[in-house]
Amino acid sequence: MSHILHRRRLLALAGGLIACPAWAAAPPNGRLNFDVFRGGERIGEHEMSFARSGEVTSVSCQAAMKFKIGPLGVEYSHEARELWKDGVFQGLETSSRTNSKRESVSAERTSGGVAIDAGSGPKTAPAQISPLSHWNSAVLDGPLFNPQNGKILKVTVSRTAPLLPGQGATPTGARWSLRGAAEIDDWYDASGVWTALRGRLPDRSIMEYRRV
Repeated sequence: MSHILHRRRLLALAGGLIACPAWAAAPPNGRLNFDVFRGGERIGEHEMSFARSGEVTSVSCQAAMKFKIGPLGVEYSHEARELWKDGVFQGLETSSRTNSKRESVSAERTSGGVAIDAGSGPKTAPAQISPLSHWNSAVLDGPLFNPQNGKILKVTVSRTAPLLPGQGATPTGARWSLRGAAEIDDWYDASGVWTALRGRLPDRSIMEYRRV
């Protein structure tokens, strides 16, 4: 019941949203599209869309991947919807599937912090917490949680030289490196728009996002 009520609140808050390029972390066309590679082989895609009405911004995400680990096939999908107000995280709903395993998370800002529910009842996280959905570099130096399973991430985050994978020159922009529970590098252009990702999966293989 809490998931249903939370979804209704999100929909009510997002009602009437229109495409808007004004927010710095959103691209001019309100969309981000990536091809996803593992070990140099294309395995799927990750798409995001941004919409804004007044102070409220809605971010929608869809990702789908298919690959093998040894002889075993893996099919993964993820859908999410985030709401932000004045650049502050307000709530989300996510649904993920890895083969037959399904996960869902809801989160909502309250007077006492952010209530995160991964199916076993809401747990309150610090008010400064945000989901690690990568597109918004402004939140990377604060507490983060995994939008797929709702767990608070134990990572250290640093801003480093923005050298892109395979490039011999340093482009204008920023690169953020996460280490600990995750090993991920994210790149952003001079305007703050997410442009690339490189991460190490649990089997030690390398996954890359290439913007298209």
